[in-house]
Amino acid sequence: MTQRYPAGDVPVIELKNVNKHYGDLHVLKDISLSVRKGEVVVIIGPSGSGKSTLCRTINRLETIDSGQILIEGVPLPEEGRRLAELRSRIGMVFQSFNLFAHMSVLDNMILAPVSVLKKSRREAREEAMRLLERVGVADQAKKLPAQLSGGQQQRAAIARALAMRPRAMLFDEPTSALDPEMIGEVLNVITELAQEGMTMVIVTHEMNFARRVSDRVIFMDGGMIVEENTPEAFFSHPSSQRAVDFLQSIRTPEAL
Repeated sequence: MTQRYPAGDVPVIELKNVNKHYGDLHVLKDISLSVRKGEVVVIIGPSGSGKSTLCRTINRLETIDSGQILIEGVPLPEEGRRLAELRSRIGMVFQSFNLFAHMSVLDNMILAPVSVLKKSRREAREEAMRLLERVGVADQAKKLPAQLSGGQQQRAAIARALAMRPRAMLFDEPTSALDPEMIGEVLNVITELAQEGMTMVIVTHEMNFARRVSDRVIFMDGGMIVEENTPEAFFSHPSSQRAVDFLQSIRTPEAL
């Protein structure tokens, strides 16, 4: 097979002609997308356009019907130990936090590093506290998730994903379950990750954030990638009428 990229320049994430159906509903239509190391790709579009489904297919939380997904050039299998190993390279942060409710924040943090990466509990705890400090919730380490605000829970969830030392991070609408005053604290953490060079795919409705943090904007509608461009080009001069209509529908005096 011919190598499409120069040595050392293989995308961290690559989708080739990916299709996904829910029954008769064709939710992803021949999607091809690559994400290079250090790149921040933001996916936007109307509700039901396939954004979250696309994000969740990258680590097989959603199966696909056809096409191929590669992590660092390696095809993602449908199941088995190899899938688990490749999936562990990609961190995922959900809109609903997904912290284990019966475990403290610290225990949530160390579970996967100990069981998957085989770290000692001491090493895992030290790394966990460093990461919780980084996202500003180290003082909440011994509490249960329900004792934290939504913004604190989401920051802890980001720290938990980082504890696996992922090659890339996926964010599926990470602020959609948060009260408005908590959104900024989570977006600030993600912005810092972008500035540090973390490879990221972010599904979001926060347009100002998308414009500020992304290297590339993907606009989806009807299960297809309608347009992709730099944030400045997309938000200033969208090339498709569908994108123009979408941006006009969400525009407020403060937006964009």
